Amino acid sequence: MAGKKLADLRKDYSLNGLTEEDVLANPFLQFEKWFEEAQSAEVIEPNAMILSTLGGDGYPHSRVVLLKEVDSTGFVFYTNYNSHKGIDLTIHPVAALTFWWAELERQVRIFGDVQKVSDAESDAYFSIRPRNSQLGAWVSEQSEVIENRDVLTKKLSLLEQTFLDQVVPRPLHWGGYRVIPKEIEFWQGRPSRLHDRIRYRIDVDNVWKIERLSP
Repeated sequence: MAGKKLADLRKDYSLNGLTEEDVLANPFLQFEKWFEEAQSAEVIEPNAMILSTLGGDGYPHSRVVLLKEVDSTGFVFYTNYNSHKGIDLTIHPVAALTFWWAELERQVRIFGDVQKVSDAESDAYFSIRPRNSQLGAWVSEQSEVIENRDVLTKKLSLLEQTFLDQVVPRPLHWGGYRVIPKEIEFWQGRPSRLHDRIRYRIDVDNVWKIERLSP
């Protein structure tokens, strides 16, 4: 590989610290605070997150998806239910999410149970997507093997004619999932690899407990 050796690649983090006194009592509010700061720092696609699922083959599968909603119940993303991730979530309805905001030297890790959002929620979000994205949801049989890109362009052309001058309806195979967290960890890079890690963990009384983890 050109450039520096992998073993020599390192960066010392020194922008900020994170203490138990710094964080809010509610992890969703703390996430919203950090997310707003990521937007202010002009992080490219601050809602990009790594979604990790567990496949029927026993292996973890990860990919980048986009967060589209967060509230006091969880973190929502949308996808094709027949995709690899959708199949994984049918077999094992659990997932982990990871946000990495390099400009702020911050990471957020989340894991928990997963549920489909309601049809009404999926319909509402689908209705505000750009028309090309709506058509794309019909075009793509996500994760399936295809012969070449022409398969997609020809199908798109056909669907453009099918829905000409019509509202594009949401395909039944497309919709949202909500990750309902059991733990949320906020990670702030610090010098000498002595990073700050503050974890929120839901206890048996459904109360969020705040703990500091060793880096």
